[in-house]
Amino acid sequence: MQVRIVHDTPVAVGTGALVVPVFSGEALAGAAADVNHLLDGAIADVLDSGEIKGKPYELALVHAKGKPFSRVLVVGLGERKNYEPGMLARYAGAAVRYLSRRNVSEIAFALPEQAKGAEAESASFVAEGAQAGTFETHIYQGKPEKPSVVKEAVILAGNLDAAELEQGLRRGLVLGEAVNFARRMAITPASDMTPTHLAAEAAKVAKETGLEIDVLDEARARAEGMGSFLSVAAGSAQPPKFIVLTYKGDPASKELLALVGKGITFDTGGISLKPPERMEEMKYDMSGGAGVIAAMGAIAKLKPKINVVGIVPATENMPGGKATKPGDIVKAMNGKTIEIINTDAEGRLILADGLCYAKKLGATKIVDTATLTGACVIALGHAATAAVGNNDAFLEQFLAAVKHSGERYWHMPLFEDYGKQMKSDIADLKNTGGRAAGTLTAAAFLSAFVDDATPWIHLDVAGTAYLESESAWQAKGPTGTPVRALVAFTEALAGAPAAHPNGVAAAK
Repeated sequence: MQVRIVHDTPVAVGTGALVVPVFSGEALAGAAADVNHLLDGAIADVLDSGEIKGKPYELALVHAKGKPFSRVLVVGLGERKNYEPGMLARYAGAAVRYLSRRNVSEIAFALPEQAKGAEAESASFVAEGAQAGTFETHIYQGKPEKPSVVKEAVILAGNLDAAELEQGLRRGLVLGEAVNFARRMAITPASDMTPTHLAAEAAKVAKETGLEIDVLDEARARAEGMGSFLSVAAGSAQPPKFIVLTYKGDPASKELLALVGKGITFDTGGISLKPPERMEEMKYDMSGGAGVIAAMGAIAKLKPKINVVGIVPATENMPGGKATKPGDIVKAMNGKTIEIINTDAEGRLILADGLCYAKKLGATKIVDTATLTGACVIALGHAATAAVGNNDAFLEQFLAAVKHSGERYWHMPLFEDYGKQMKSDIADLKNTGGRAAGTLTAAAFLSAFVDDATPWIHLDVAGTAYLESESAWQAKGPTGTPVRALVAFTEALAGAPAAHPNGVAAAK
């Protein structure tokens, strides 16, 4: 889908559908008021009738015969006092999904009055949300029931700063494409998204964006001492791949941010076999890795002044004849020994060597991300991602940078008690500490592979990387989390001048 800026006014734009925002509990204003006047009060009639009340992402379609635009889609943004620019991503996504299913191929977005002075971030969110709204789950259907037919979307500049709108548009398109790329990788079945395929996707990104890429095969991983990673791969016929993408945005700096993503392309649970019900969803267990690859591609396009390495240990977790067994002892790259209690606690095993390798490459800050624990879904549901770290200041910096990204994160503790649960009687560590505080004991395990001097954050996206039902603004299935946050945090660390809350730098 093409998205661009045009200078037409809402009442004069020629398009298949004009999208206008309204707030609940108040008189129409801005574009909604102007269009309502042109339509002889039709928008006010919709609100007065109670068809919608302007609550967030409520939708109502008004036909506009004889006008430059064929239809008007009214989209609620809730109460004006609660408005923030990040809502525009869902505003745009909801419009694209609704109108696409009504055979509308061209749409125009009017921005709320609050976009004045915040043009760059407003356009960024609209472009991102519009792109994300085109994603559907039917990539293997010969004749999709609900194909996305929107081919063009325009953002109406009106009296806004066009230069800043263009700047935000460019960022939003990059981010929206990255989010959809991560979603496409995640939804692809394991037969077509093996570790080899995932490495090939990373290689394509590297070629397109100029990233450096290095893929360690099993022999090289063994030479590096990655016994923890390789223990998970032992039962699979598919060869493991340890993917490393490097972006050098500030070659003069010794600072290096590492993004480490779990790349389990399918998780049966290994010898500790999962129940068959919904096991098909375990193709999503590489969502953290997909997010890192997609984020690295976006970072390379946006070119922040910072050095970043993306690391994705990729393997299947299968119950083959050579599979690791409960009770086995494995050794990670840093020499720590691990007693395997449950082979279904495999994500932390591959991340352990991922974190060690990040340190070997000189990482001075680390963020890892993984669909790691079902306990996280119990704790936070599908509303937020758990964020745990060894440095409160670094974690608070992360939370501030991603607050308006459209993804939610919640600071959870890393008490010493959780580390004690991970002590083994026979090895340095065991790979599970029981049911109690499962998300936090998993984080405590990972902390053993990062020294205290290196700021580190662990993001458990088990409840947010994919959803069981669609919403007004996105399809069911993979969400692209944590691409938005990883990009926004990278931009924040790069110190872009006069950065807006979502990381968009103000025009100079």
